[in-house]
Amino acid sequence: MGTAITDKFSNQLRDFGINPSKVHRNLGTKELVDLAVGRKEGIVNSTGSLSVNTGKYTGRSPDDRFIVRDEATHDTVDWGKINHPFQSDKFERLLEKMKGFVENKELFVYDGFVGADPKSRLHIRVINDRAWQNMFSSNMFIRPTSKELEDHEPEFTILCINDFKADPKTDGTRTDVFILIDLTRKIVLIGGTEYAGEMKKSMFGVMNFLLPDKGIFPMHCSANLGKNGDTVLFFGLSGTGKTTLSADPNRRLIGDDEHGWSDNGVFNFEGGCYAKCINLSQEAEPEIWNAIKPGALLENVVLKDNVPDYDDNSLTENTRVGYPLNFIPGAVIPSVGGNPKVIIFLTADALGVLPPVSKLTKEAAMYHFMSGYTSKLAGTERGIKEPKSVFSQCFGAPFMPRPASVYAKLLGEKINEHNTVVYLINTGWSGGPYGVGKRVRIKYSRAMVTAALSGSLDAVKYNHDHLFNLDVPAQVEGVPSEILDPRNTWVDKDEYDLSAKKLAQMFVENFEKFEGVSQEIIDAGPKVTL
Repeated sequence: MGTAITDKFSNQLRDFGINPSKVHRNLGTKELVDLAVGRKEGIVNSTGSLSVNTGKYTGRSPDDRFIVRDEATHDTVDWGKINHPFQSDKFERLLEKMKGFVENKELFVYDGFVGADPKSRLHIRVINDRAWQNMFSSNMFIRPTSKELEDHEPEFTILCINDFKADPKTDGTRTDVFILIDLTRKIVLIGGTEYAGEMKKSMFGVMNFLLPDKGIFPMHCSANLGKNGDTVLFFGLSGTGKTTLSADPNRRLIGDDEHGWSDNGVFNFEGGCYAKCINLSQEAEPEIWNAIKPGALLENVVLKDNVPDYDDNSLTENTRVGYPLNFIPGAVIPSVGGNPKVIIFLTADALGVLPPVSKLTKEAAMYHFMSGYTSKLAGTERGIKEPKSVFSQCFGAPFMPRPASVYAKLLGEKINEHNTVVYLINTGWSGGPYGVGKRVRIKYSRAMVTAALSGSLDAVKYNHDHLFNLDVPAQVEGVPSEILDPRNTWVDKDEYDLSAKKLAQMFVENFEKFEGVSQEIIDAGPKVTL
């Protein structure tokens, strides 16, 4: 049964300005599934999980995400193409309109936490008009104990009302979709889109703003724990393999996407995983496959005779499944780990010219962290139909409110303090660009990760790639040696040379935007001779 509505909770809603006809607080999964099915929000498929479609929007809407610009954020947020400013008075008016819209409506409330470390976790409240979206919140954020729920006082509130659409002319939004973050009022407003990932990433952005002031490094990465207690981080944008490669049957998962690194070690922001389902197979990704069961939530996965078809991506390539962290066998709960000795940067190079694995010096690690090169993959954002080469600083620019230098400084301090070794692994294309070559096989990427973690790459010979200024191992157990040099995989070597030089030049030109960077870091990047 759901949690009883206490006077304290009712008073909190009233103080917030909401008066629903009926409110469900922290319902159990079965209750939420039953309500979602009864309200025709979704259906239970053959796996026992709940299937829903998010309608028009099957990915994030980054151009509709805004941060309120006020005294607290005026000089601390990195304003520009990613962090769009929004007027405080317009936020207040839109908030009041949303409160009026939900007056006397049935609502779903989830109270929980962001952050597995009790010393730095954030108490949050999520208010939804969809049962399935509240189930998403319950799966993705950290669940409170009964005692914690009884005493819960939210520090941040997400008001996510799918049925409410903005009027751009009067509300100041770009379209009828909006994701508005007010770091002073400590409120996130979401409307016009049913894509649940907006809630998750909004809170990620909030943590990325708050934690640096506490000396904690917030990271867009996955993390897992070895049998010897060694923690490893995987950095990378959506679709680069963070979730897949960190779900290792020989290691224990800490988390698949968002973490903080404090003096005490690494901690997960979340209580669940949000994995891509495109071309999912039991053989290649058994842990994710087996997590799709009662209690999991499938988004935009095509059903055929009520059976999920992961190869049919006619709705979107950004098909997803959300499930609690404990659905992964041996997951670390509470999801915390020690200070990492190995970090892996993941990139999906759509041009097919970067080596599949290389070892980075400390300066090169700083260079590639600040560069954040990858390819945006189809479906993760509106309008992305095929991979597009981009530089996303800190491997997570869409979620980083502060300047890249703030996060880079924290990473540099951690690498220095713990003598952390960093590898760059390309999970993108080999043998040619997207449309010509093929993606590096998952089993090869896994073998590269295994070699990096086992220390076997410390004992092999390295060849230096002079263009990209990278040290590439001559051999990796379980990986065909011919693919380690990407030039070998191209039929047309001259075409490879042109494409590689093009990407190297892109690196150099992109890095020119950073000011005050040491010459040692600049020199660790690609070398282009004009």
